[in-house]
Amino acid sequence: MKKAKTEAVDIAKYISLFLREYAPNHLTGSPHTLRSYENALTLYVGFLEQSGITLECFEASCFDKEKIERWLVWLTEIRNCSPETCNNRLASLRAFLKYLASRDVKYSDLSNGAATIRLRKRKNRKVNGLSRSAIKTLMEEPDGTTKTGVRDLTLIILLYATAIRLDEALSLQIKNICLNGKAYINVVGKGNKLRTLYLLPKAVAHLKKYIVLFHGNIPDPEAYLFYSKIKGTHIKMTQAAVSKMLKKHATSGHAKNPDIPEDLHAHQFRHAKASHWLEDGMNIVQISFLLGHAQLQTTMIYMDITIEQEAKAMATLESENDKKVTAKWKNTDTSISSLCGISKLSKK
Repeated sequence: MKKAKTEAVDIAKYISLFLREYAPNHLTGSPHTLRSYENALTLYVGFLEQSGITLECFEASCFDKEKIERWLVWLTEIRNCSPETCNNRLASLRAFLKYLASRDVKYSDLSNGAATIRLRKRKNRKVNGLSRSAIKTLMEEPDGTTKTGVRDLTLIILLYATAIRLDEALSLQIKNICLNGKAYINVVGKGNKLRTLYLLPKAVAHLKKYIVLFHGNIPDPEAYLFYSKIKGTHIKMTQAAVSKMLKKHATSGHAKNPDIPEDLHAHQFRHAKASHWLEDGMNIVQISFLLGHAQLQTTMIYMDITIEQEAKAMATLESENDKKVTAKWKNTDTSISSLCGISKLSKK
């Protein structure tokens, strides 16, 4: 029985450490995303094994651009993966290779090569964006002379100004908001990751007016910013209530501006703001942070970024922090999958 080469052991170790320690501690707390990482690496190693790569041949060149391109073809033709699924698998593999390069600079070429691979063309499933004129018209729809109108307008302005997810907006509590000095909100995003988003004067002015109107001069720090009142009790405003509100304003706004879709939903404000940031020249890395994306590739796919923009953005990313981890990767099996501590892929 031949013994695995030192490089094979090192790469296998890093795969295991990436999945068991690095990804859950540094990239995401989402079980779904963690499964995506593991699925992608399981598929890649399975592809290598089904291509005849043995443990004795497992080395850095197994992750070069040419092999990754062949893997994407294999995913499409053998595994029947959609373009979107292929792009997600590629994003996960890129995340691993970026981690690998951060652990040992000799692997940097692998990460850089993967970053230049073109995303698979997807069927048009993009979120229909909102034009700037549509945003302007929508902000004119709520009746600012009424309490409900003030609430509706404040929420719309906040969704667009910060590009936060609807659930993030509805989960905001008074204690998460600072409107004095350099105003900001602290947002808890996916994976319980906290990010700070600074506010422009327009959003600050509307929030101040709204808070006094709905929470009084001495608001409860624990109270939800946006709430519904049920039998005298304040509860977190529901997404269904927001959807109903947006549909109402979209219907009236569409008659004045056909750019406003009648089936308007909250996520379109997020997508529109991200697109407008890009049009205004903001760096894609900054946009990715503001959107709360764990991976830059998510932003690329989300916004249909060109490969040139992607390569430039990847070059600006900061290196990931190192973290010591335990060696759970060791085993005596001679397959690549077992050495990496991942499931062996069944043939399909």
